[in-house]
Amino acid sequence: MVKKNACVFISGKGTNLKNLILRSRDYNFPVNIKLVVSNRKDAAGIIYAKKNLIPLLLVNTKSRNYENLILNTLKRYHITIICLSGYMKILPNTFLKKFRKKIINIHPSLLPKFKGLNTFSKVLKNREKKTGCTVHFVTKKLDSGKIIIQKSFFVNPNDDEITLKNKTQKLEYLAFPQAIIKIFQYN
Repeated sequence: MVKKNACVFISGKGTNLKNLILRSRDYNFPVNIKLVVSNRKDAAGIIYAKKNLIPLLLVNTKSRNYENLILNTLKRYHITIICLSGYMKILPNTFLKKFRKKIINIHPSLLPKFKGLNTFSKVLKNREKKTGCTVHFVTKKLDSGKIIIQKSFFVNPNDDEITLKNKTQKLEYLAFPQAIIKIFQYN
């Protein structure tokens, strides 16, 4: 199997990045993580890139034409797919045009419910019986792209934001790799 080159964009802890790096070591997993991009130099997930000797690109999204820096770096590493993993910035249209149907995001709710931020508080406030995570293609509209895979669980009456986050993350560690496999299964 010829693996595709993937890039993971992060802004925070990077636990999904860590999981994808581990999965990419599997012979049958369709991608290798060749680059990590972060918009925050203090993102805890940077440690996983460094530990695994994966090139890291830190970007200042306030600087002019920062997207050209990213696009040139993606080209240099022959990146085929971009995985947004807790990346807290909206991607410019140049990315969406260049990587059409090759940018995916993991979101901690069962989309189309609870797009954007504060999903766990929204789940509790709305007294949802079920919640989970969604991996979807990225489009111009926030958290609105075609769904690739969803995983769900029942909300316990004793759940709070912390327990919901922990349960959701466990599902994310299954869903993200499964979505990547699904994308490349027929290519």
